This record gives sequence, C-alpha cells and structure tokens, in this order.
Amino acid sequence: MKTIEITTDSRVSKIVIGESIRNLTDYLPAGKTIIITDDNIHKHYGKSFPDVPVITIGLGEKSKTLDTLSVIFEKLIACEADRSTFIVAVGGGIVCDVAGFAASIFMRGLRFGFVSTSLLSQVDASVGGKNGVNFRGYKNMIGVFNQPEFVIADTNMLQTLDEKEFRSGFAEIVKAAAIKDEALFSYLEMHYAEALHKEPHVLEKLIYDSVLIKSQVVEQDEKEKGERMKLNFGHTFAHAIEHETGMLHGEAVSIGMVLAAGMSVKMGLLPESEADRIIQILVNLQLPVSLNTDFGPLIEAMKKDKKRENDNLHMVFLERIGNAVIKKISFNQLENFNYRNHYDLR
Repeated sequence: MKTIEITTDSRVSKIVIGESIRNLTDYLPAGKTIIITDDNIHKHYGKSFPDVPVITIGLGEKSKTLDTLSVIFEKLIACEADRSTFIVAVGGGIVCDVAGFAASIFMRGLRFGFVSTSLLSQVDASVGGKNGVNFRGYKNMIGVFNQPEFVIADTNMLQTLDEKEFRSGFAEIVKAAAIKDEALFSYLEMHYAEALHKEPHVLEKLIYDSVLIKSQVVEQDEKEKGERMKLNFGHTFAHAIEHETGMLHGEAVSIGMVLAAGMSVKMGLLPESEADRIIQILVNLQLPVSLNTDFGPLIEAMKKDKKRENDNLHMVFLERIGNAVIKKISFNQLENFNYRNHYDLR
C-alpha cells in the first residue's frame, strides 16, 4: 500500500493505492455518511459497504447529467443529509465526477471522498479535484475544482472490471508518461503484457507513478491556468470523438494522442520515431489508433471545448516523449490538418 498527498490551497487530499474498500470506515469522519455509487458496483461490492444510506445512479456517460444531479439531491434530502454529512463516491470516473460535483454544491458544499474502482479513475479521473457533468453531450461543461479528502484506489476491484473498460484506462497512463516521464513510458513498453494480465506489482507501479505525475502538476496549478493544461494531451480531440461516436473515454484519448502526436510531427516539434513509439504502445495495449469518420463534425464539437479562446484553442503537443508544450492553434489550422489514418499523420 502506498500513499500520495496532494496539497493545495483548499486542503490536503490523500490518495491511498492498494487499500481495500473493506477498510473504508477507517477513513470516514464521525457523523453521517452517504454513499453514491452505480448499479453495477452496488451489485458486485454492496456487501462490502459500511451500513450507511446508499444512492445509486445509472451506468455510462448518459448518467453524467444535470438530471442525475437532481435525482441525487432529492435522495439526499430524503436521507436528511445536512451540512455535516460526508459523501463517499464508490465507482469509476463517472460516479466520482458526478458525486464530487453533487457534494461540492449541495447546501453550498459537503465534505467527500472517493473509492475508485476502475483503472482510468485510479490513475486520473478521481485524482486532482475536477468534478462535473456533461451538458447536451459536451464533456464536463459544468463543474468545479474541489479536492476529495481521500481517494482509495482498491486495485483488487480491477479484477471484476470489464476488459474493454480496463484497457481503456491505460490511455491515461500513456498520457501521463508521454507528457512528463520517459522512464515510465519505457517501463510500460517493456511490461505492457504483464500490465494487461493484471500483474499486481506492475499495475501498482503504473498507478502510483501516474498519480505521482498528476499530483505534482495539480500542486503547481490546481485551477488549470497553465501547467495543468498539459494533462489534456490528446483530450481536445478525444472529447469531440466521444461526443460524435460514443466511444469510451480512454479509447477516444488513445486516438486523440495519435492525432496530437501527428500534429506535433507536422509542426516540426516531435521526431517521427517518437510518434511511432506512441502508436506502437497503444497498439500493444489493444487501444484504437485510427478513426474512420468525417472530421468536420469533430472540428465543430471542438469549438465547444472549454479551452477555446476566440478562434483559437490551447492544445498540448510533444517535443519528445516526456516533454509536452502548450500552443495556441487556430481552427483554420485544425481544419487544414490531414486527418487520414494514423500512418498518414506523418
């Protein structure tokens, strides 16, 4: 079991990797606790929950909405939640996003923590204090920055995770390594097979190193004014891809990183050999690296991105694996980029 602390102006957030949900009560403050989870997690792990009220929401991005928040608020009122109530989200990234946002705005803010149950959530979504919901299909358009008091990353819960969902989480590990840590990228190149087979020591290292990268970035820039933007490598494309295709987040991030790496090559920032390494590790991790679609609608969706500034976007590119840069790109440049299959990105 390993612990990382994120210290920001608002609080210290403790991430505990390798802890068990069975020890959740050790992390709860005195007083009333309410759990928010989804139907699937409740079915598999409800017997491990402490004896507290449980609110369940539906599965998938379709539940990450203002309507779901309304349902949660109604149930919190029915459970007689007050400003001393502690909220625990038990689930993947969607549950943590929705529950963290609900806790942040109900009665002007309740304390909360997470038990993270998916790989994507353990390495990224539950860490760093971004909480929010989608609006009319556009990703995370409404939300807050607010740190959970704790995140329990129970790696044993990954054993029951759907294989497609599990592989999806590796995209965020590749992202973390690509922007900040070439050594982690090399480790993943050498040990991807063990990672896919859920070797505990390999998974724990990948999760720990990814969370450490994110924690250091968030401590520098909690509100995403500069350095934290680098965590969005591949995500500007990815959010548009998700909107248009309904693809899993990690799958869309995989394709988004290939596109961003391809643009980095075209702009003369990144050697082709480095882009090839990114493509190859994603292929090895059984993630998609190309998209057969009309990119016109993707560009239109990107115009709704939170990082838009007039007719430009702040996007993340690579100069080499382990070193990311942020550049302002016009929509005209995006529209003129050659979006064919990934081998044509060169």
